[in-house]
Amino acid sequence: MFQLLWILLIGFVLGVLAKLILRGPQSIPWWLTMLLGAGGALLGNAVSGWIGVRHTSGIDWIRHFLQIGFAVALVAFVAPMWSRSHPRR
Repeated sequence: MFQLLWILLIGFVLGVLAKLILRGPQSIPWWLTMLLGAGGALLGNAVSGWIGVRHTSGIDWIRHFLQIGFAVALVAFVAPMWSRSHPRR
């Protein structure tokens, strides 16, 4: 249970960072921001393990940059689709 809460918290932080990096209007709800951030974290972990940089002797900067990069890509890809399918009133 604690691991799920941790994943959602990290997902929310990464999703908010992704929205700040993009700086444009992303009219996606907070729960979608959290899910996209969690997806970015999972993809970043998978790719960092695949290229062999998941566990290093210090801070895993490459893994963290990959996580943020995937979160930004997911938000940039999903936000326009969400806006088209859920227009503001």
